[in-house]
Amino acid sequence: MIAELCQKSDVLAFTDEIYEHILYDGTQHISLATLPGMEERTITINGLSKTYSVNGWRVGYILATPELTGAIRKVHDFLTVAAPAPLQRAGVAAMQLPPSYYEELARLYRQKRDSILEILDQVSIPYFVPKGAYYVFANIAKFRYENALEFTNYLIKDIGVAVVPSSRFFSQPEKGNSFIRFCFSTKPETLQSTGERWLNSQPN
Repeated sequence: MIAELCQKSDVLAFTDEIYEHILYDGTQHISLATLPGMEERTITINGLSKTYSVNGWRVGYILATPELTGAIRKVHDFLTVAAPAPLQRAGVAAMQLPPSYYEELARLYRQKRDSILEILDQVSIPYFVPKGAYYVFANIAKFRYENALEFTNYLIKDIGVAVVPSSRFFSQPEKGNSFIRFCFSTKPETLQSTGERWLNSQPN
């Protein structure tokens, strides 16, 4: 549908494909640029942070036609100049890792996802099962709090678990007041501690 709309309206497509290797349950990543008629009009944005766990490096890249990348490089030169050379070399080395690396990456994150979902099941909080990335949206409508921010503050202060109020992910924030977002990219022992804290002090 997106490809058809782009071609019909003669517009460019910008895609963020940072989680292309963190997928679950047989989900497959399909880059928009690979679809018929989209190679010339797609700007694919990606980076090292998620796949190689180097968030602090802030090293990313784009894939597009020479005509498009030429214009992008001119703007980029005035904004950031360049990423540190050693980090660029490390990125080149990382991209040469074998397929087994990406398979193991997805397996480890799947285990973490299943751990956080088990915790949410134990405390009877409904959620959307993620098919990719490392976040879970959970529904907190059953709790007696005015909004997600109030519930988030309660979790941090009284239980010691930090989450993100999901209202910030909605164009109309009030529609996200019944949801919070968990990030499960942390260590397994941290997830275990999260479960223990929830079970020992469940919110009302």
